[in-house]
Amino acid sequence: MPADARPAPIKLGTWPTPVEPAPRLAAAIGLAADALWIKRDDLTGLGGGGNKLRKLRYTGAQALAAGATALITTGAPQSNHARLTAAVAARLGLGCVLVLEGEQPGVLQGNLALDRLAGAELAWAAGPAPDRVRHEVERQARRVRDGGGVPYVIPFGGSSSFAALGYVDCGTELLAQVPGLDHVVVAFGSGGTMAGLVACLGADRVVGVDTGAVPDPRATLDELLDGMPGRHTPQDRLQIDGGQVGAGYATLARVPPRRCGWPPAPRASSSTPPTRRGRWPGWALSSPTGGSSRGTAPFSCTPAGCLGCSVIPGSRT
Repeated sequence: MPADARPAPIKLGTWPTPVEPAPRLAAAIGLAADALWIKRDDLTGLGGGGNKLRKLRYTGAQALAAGATALITTGAPQSNHARLTAAVAARLGLGCVLVLEGEQPGVLQGNLALDRLAGAELAWAAGPAPDRVRHEVERQARRVRDGGGVPYVIPFGGSSSFAALGYVDCGTELLAQVPGLDHVVVAFGSGGTMAGLVACLGADRVVGVDTGAVPDPRATLDELLDGMPGRHTPQDRLQIDGGQVGAGYATLARVPPRRCGWPPAPRASSSTPPTRRGRWPGWALSSPTGGSSRGTAPFSCTPAGCLGCSVIPGSRT
């Protein structure tokens, strides 16, 4: 999409999100007490909050520009991206279909209950076929068109080169809030969050901790960055740690939960669920810088799920 054809992001959420110190959590994972900060992207304001809202400001603008009447996206059953897509669709007066992997559970709990509360339709893609999710998305898009509507399909995790501009915005906020920050550590799922931060802060300051959501995170990130005008970064400069994937995406992290601050009450006001975002403390524990690291960590969670990214200012690696 040409730069001059890109719509302005829609006004969703509350910005900038705050940055808070986390001294006890820092000490628990071997950092200096003043080395760890949390970027509270759980406080974005809409639909339970979360980092996906930054990207949905851009994809939502594209959907409106295309005359969409319904948003369609994909994810795991407890996807935070799916939850926020449902909330954005409700705010914009659009329909919403969420194509979720696996079998429909007997009881809708967690994000599934919130999806339905926002008015989203849930479609399930079960079975072993590798393209089953894509086929179901295509079927749902045809159904919307057959009913006289205009579907707009948002990619997995809400990540595209255009949507990643939402995390260029985040990087700009961080530079104003934490002057001189050295490193940002972020969980790598669909890649848009890291792409935007790399585009703003540079590859030398951003570390991604792979969660196993995509087969080739480095290629995914490189493709996202290539689509951002003037933002190309050589692959060999991208910092992605693959040592915390464990059994894969949406499974418990390898680090013992209490070592990464879960349950969180004794450590910090935000929680670090060990299924996805909890992997970044595993990276911190295994990092060669250890307790000598200083850092700023945008890291965010809410009771509805883990919703954010992590940053470390001051580490010299």
